[in-house]
Amino acid sequence: MLAYGAARPIVSRSVPLHDAAGLTLAEDLRTLRPVPAFDTAAMDGFAVSGPGPWRIRGITRAGTAWRGTLGAGDGVEISTGALVPSGAVAVLPKELASFADGRVRGPEQPEGRHIRRTGEDAAAGDRLAPGGTRIGPALIGLAAACGHDTLPVRPRPRVGLLVSGDELDLSGVPRSGRVRDALGPLIPALVAEIGGETVSSRHVPDLPAGGLAAAVHARHDAEVVVVTGSTSVGDTDQLRRLLADAGARLVIDTVACRPGHPMLLALLRTGRWVVGLPGNPYAALVAARTLLGPLIAGLSGRPLAPLPHLPVRGRAQMSPGLTRVVPVSWAGGEACIVGGHGAAFLRGAAVADALAALPPGWMDGDPAPLLLQGG
Repeated sequence: MLAYGAARPIVSRSVPLHDAAGLTLAEDLRTLRPVPAFDTAAMDGFAVSGPGPWRIRGITRAGTAWRGTLGAGDGVEISTGALVPSGAVAVLPKELASFADGRVRGPEQPEGRHIRRTGEDAAAGDRLAPGGTRIGPALIGLAAACGHDTLPVRPRPRVGLLVSGDELDLSGVPRSGRVRDALGPLIPALVAEIGGETVSSRHVPDLPAGGLAAAVHARHDAEVVVVTGSTSVGDTDQLRRLLADAGARLVIDTVACRPGHPMLLALLRTGRWVVGLPGNPYAALVAARTLLGPLIAGLSGRPLAPLPHLPVRGRAQMSPGLTRVVPVSWAGGEACIVGGHGAAFLRGAAVADALAALPPGWMDGDPAPLLLQGG
């Protein structure tokens, strides 16, 4: 995608593990030691050597160790996670053991039974995760288990949001002839889902154009400015002219799809990105998934996941030469169109698993790529 390929990843930094969730690894993560670092018991019981019955020579617990060496017919009581002593060949689970006359009896265990061997999960220097991986709880725990206290990450791309429109009410039930702003709440939620962070949000009027221009160029800590509305060709749609006046480079100027076709992506001379989204809510959602999602991934240094292709069932109003993007539910190896998909309406998208990009000429049951929702 053009938006993804045009973005250069944000400079990396190191953060403590407890601050790394949701960020992106800036480089490969490797083990500092084997995992586990020593042979450990996988069960509570007895570490034994040779055939039974076994003389119990001591006790070893997790965090402490019995330092002797077991000979044939010897054993030590052991707890899960404890260091397996030298000479032990297996662990006899406690529930299978009986104790009498100072000896433990039980069924013989195959060599290595219930022992986690050194490096069984990962050898020293193994790559645990490639750069570009989004960091989740399990990866944080694994990094800690391997001895890491910090991780090299790319921070969340910062987004400034400008919602344009003189017709918008920003709270409550809209007054007669006016519209409740849906994008002011929607876009920050989407930004968080795709790995960014909204650092500012404000409403700007359609006119005078100077208000929007000042907001786009305002100094704030954001790599991306998202503008909703003002991207079409009406008298009050000023964004393209403002970008031209600023000497911005238009990377994408409209996309052959409905809804959402008047979307745009531009790069200011300062290096800040501007993403223009239509003012209609569903059209803006389509455009954001098409442009903003790949842009945030590129700035984060994350690879784009391949889009699943499934047969799509239902009815859609197709236009010659244009892709139609519709909300779909996904089950049983196929997708079904749900709810309406007019540019202004979010009801279908609100319950959809994905947005299906129906290519020109699509017919009921034909396959289409899916833009997954939910992260």
